[in-house]
Amino acid sequence: MRPLGPGSGYDNNRCGYCHSRSGSFSYYAKTTSLTPDFYQSLLNRGWRRSGSLLYKPDLRASCCPQYTLRLDSNSFHASKDQRQTLNRFTKFLLGDAYIKDAAKLYPRSREHAKKRDTEFDLVERVHEGEKEYLKSPPEPAHALVVTLEPDTYTDEKYQLFENYQRLVHHEPPSRISKSGFKSFICSSPLPRSKVMINNHERSLGSYHQCYRIDGKLIAIGVLDLLPQCVSAVYFMYHESVHQHGFGKLGGLREIAMAKEEGYKWWYAGFYIHNCVKMKYKGDYTPQHILDPESYNWNILDADVKKKLDKTKYLSLSHEDASLLPSSETEQATTSSDSPTDPMVDEDDEDEDQSVPQPDIPLFSRGMPGVMTKEQILAEVDLDHIKLRVRGTDAEACDLVGWEESELESTYSIKGSIAELAAAVGPECAREMVVSLN
Repeated sequence: MRPLGPGSGYDNNRCGYCHSRSGSFSYYAKTTSLTPDFYQSLLNRGWRRSGSLLYKPDLRASCCPQYTLRLDSNSFHASKDQRQTLNRFTKFLLGDAYIKDAAKLYPRSREHAKKRDTEFDLVERVHEGEKEYLKSPPEPAHALVVTLEPDTYTDEKYQLFENYQRLVHHEPPSRISKSGFKSFICSSPLPRSKVMINNHERSLGSYHQCYRIDGKLIAIGVLDLLPQCVSAVYFMYHESVHQHGFGKLGGLREIAMAKEEGYKWWYAGFYIHNCVKMKYKGDYTPQHILDPESYNWNILDADVKKKLDKTKYLSLSHEDASLLPSSETEQATTSSDSPTDPMVDEDDEDEDQSVPQPDIPLFSRGMPGVMTKEQILAEVDLDHIKLRVRGTDAEACDLVGWEESELESTYSIKGSIAELAAAVGPECAREMVVSLN
């Protein structure tokens, strides 16, 4: 991991959701290589990746807090709307003629028919319309083929991305480029491999789950497959299949994959409660939300959603505001709705937040879930943080001037490494290798 150089450290940027010019705050680190286990640990501390850039949002300071969600695929209950979306798509793929003829040629047993009417088997249903799983003759109206492919660049994939960004996401052409596509979609630091887990071969690393109908690429799910989860990075589809609800279909298939292949958890990516385009993520149940301070998982139920309706920043590990005296309750409610952060410019007419003060160390900013200076000194052996310097392995204490380097200086090597350790936590800090190349 690289905590130094352009694009690293604590910074604010334009928010891609509410379009505040500088309201999105995160801590950033670059990486050239990630093991699936290490990245799984980072996900469980509120991190995500964009290409090879890792970032941990500051939920308290940001205009649109990004919460981590996960779902146990073995406990998933599809809603009526989700079931109907999947059934309609399957009917579109098969066609009335196939359904009628196949029912005569391959009638279901009474037991199977009864079970199908009373139970919704997600794994069975997502495969019902796939060419590979269909009996023939007859032939379906449309041939759906779903493949798991390396996350490499092809013109076919880029053309789909360009169509999705331009016609579905309404991005201007000037902001869509092959270089951006390669950086975001095709430059994962996670290597691909196959391992045996619980006597079952499992793929690990970054992949593109490609959907083709009648030979045409119509959707891609960008996935990070980790030891204990299917992590959704991005999902895109061609505007011609928009009416089929491919956002929902992609989520259902990824949940089915987590269940069928034994990954168990499905991570839907960040969830912004007040973002209309992200509301659907909360519709997959039972979903769990990561507490940004304790890193405990809590069920995302109606009560939690009501709390998020009232306050953008929520940590259930904090004492409930209703237990405080009335004067303190009023103060707590006010501060959670409008964080009293030294980086907020209350006089800005656009309500944008100013550039963060670069001299304040990360562990002194009050960023949720980040270790304090005292915790770092007690729980992290900074002197023996592993380094890689121009291809040579070393430890932090081997650096010239390390002893004199100031911990609380954001410009010193010790300060930069301490900030990274504070953000990743003690366990990951012991495992990480800091690149100083």
